Amino acid sequence: MSWIACALAGAALVWLGGGRLESSASRLAGHYGLPEIVQGAVIVAIGSSFPELATVVVSTIVHGEFELGVAAIVGSALFNILVIPALSGLLSGRSLPTSRDLVYKEAQFYMVAVTALLLTFSFAIIYRPVTDGGPGMRGELTRTMALLPLLVYAVYIFAQWQDTVDHEPEDDGRTIRPGREWARLVVGLVLIVAGVEALVRSAIGFGELLGTPSFLWGITVVAIGTSIPDAVVSIRAARKDRPLASTANVLGSNVFDLLCCIPIGILIAGAAVVNFSVAAPLMAVLTLATVALFVTMRTGLVITRVEAWSLLGTYVLFVAWMTAESFGVVDLIVDFPPGR
Repeated sequence: MSWIACALAGAALVWLGGGRLESSASRLAGHYGLPEIVQGAVIVAIGSSFPELATVVVSTIVHGEFELGVAAIVGSALFNILVIPALSGLLSGRSLPTSRDLVYKEAQFYMVAVTALLLTFSFAIIYRPVTDGGPGMRGELTRTMALLPLLVYAVYIFAQWQDTVDHEPEDDGRTIRPGREWARLVVGLVLIVAGVEALVRSAIGFGELLGTPSFLWGITVVAIGTSIPDAVVSIRAARKDRPLASTANVLGSNVFDLLCCIPIGILIAGAAVVNFSVAAPLMAVLTLATVALFVTMRTGLVITRVEAWSLLGTYVLFVAWMTAESFGVVDLIVDFPPGR
């Protein structure tokens, strides 16, 4: 019960901090005249992805659990692209419109992000293999390798900056106090870090208590908890008839999660060991989920209610699979025994 309370408290802090951060980031983006799609894909996306970044840093440096941080990133990415667009459409009471910009720029660049991270993991196995008798194919991720996904994210920011240069800002009539909004944003970040620490501790506690890998709780409990700000941002945007910002936030958050959160954790920690036998199958699942979202977005440039329910069903199947893997019911992931 204490670990359940810890997880709930952590999720509540992340939700509270995420709400403050999202509202302040949105107001500041409007104040500086950024286009709607850039607001969702960059400014708000980075803000709402701060929990994932904090998870990698806290789990790696404080608890020495780099795999838990990676699990939280992958689990959060899956939750973002399968659950959040579906809930945004269902709770808004209508199908969720998309656009060609979202499909052919945001979604396709997100596919590039998945590929770049998988290549980075592959380089760790090829150039810095770890052969100490540990489980699976493992390699050491170094700071030099971490620069590859960061460079790819720099290209993404460049593309978004080009859109900002070409944008003609519209005056919405609102006046804000930038200093106050920046202060609210910082308070939100502090609350998120405290909430993430509670979530990571609960994940480790659940693993020790039930004899299951903390990886399982990272990819479910921590991932869902840290995705709360993304869900709040996207659902609010969809209900306020801003569907493009809703979906752009999801894709932009995932691009930041994959290309920045893990590499920044490596830069801070110096190096970390990744188990490719676990990472590769999960990245394959993430790729298939990305293709599924791309198809649903492209067909008619709208995510229908039927497609929304199919995305939710896919996520439920994924959680069931991870649970079965952790308890040894199935063995599709190499070197993933229960209790590891």
